[in-house]
Amino acid sequence: MASIIKNRTIVNDDWTVVRAAEDGALPAVDALPAGKIIVPLVLWQTERDALTASRSAAEIAVWLAADSEPADIVADFDKIALIGVDFPVFRDGRGYSIGRLLRERYGYKGELRAIGDVLRDQLTFMFRCGFDAYAVRADKDLHDALKAFDEFTVQYQGAVDNPSPLFRRREAASAALAQKVSA
Repeated sequence: MASIIKNRTIVNDDWTVVRAAEDGALPAVDALPAGKIIVPLVLWQTERDALTASRSAAEIAVWLAADSEPADIVADFDKIALIGVDFPVFRDGRGYSIGRLLRERYGYKGELRAIGDVLRDQLTFMFRCGFDAYAVRADKDLHDALKAFDEFTVQYQGAVDNPSPLFRRREAASAALAQKVSA
């Protein structure tokens, strides 16, 4: 069984990512693997009723491609167990925007998983955009990847994990200290 990083811990991954064939053809619902599956958004959109009839919400998840519109899945948050965001290549950063939109604009509270070409160098930035699970590329060491979360101790800009930029945090700390001293 494969493993992933979830909430900064290595755990077994019992989900199967379903992808289109090389010719772009999507698999039929009755040909999908047994167990928990993460299907592409386009398959979810075309086969939602068949998927929900054949599996519980705890066994169905959807992944978004880098060019997907996150607003297309908002109405279905309660029908799926998690949302995956595909990073097709390391240098494609559109998934970061999708993560932030899902968390900040659309209020998604469930598991947000990075899939595809996910490397150690990206994990801190993905976390700051709202991701909490990472299917690191199979040829990379998960234990080494975990170290990425401890490499930066201070973040300058605001993000999902801490919306306040550093200058505001310093200003607030200084004001609190001045108030404490004057009291």
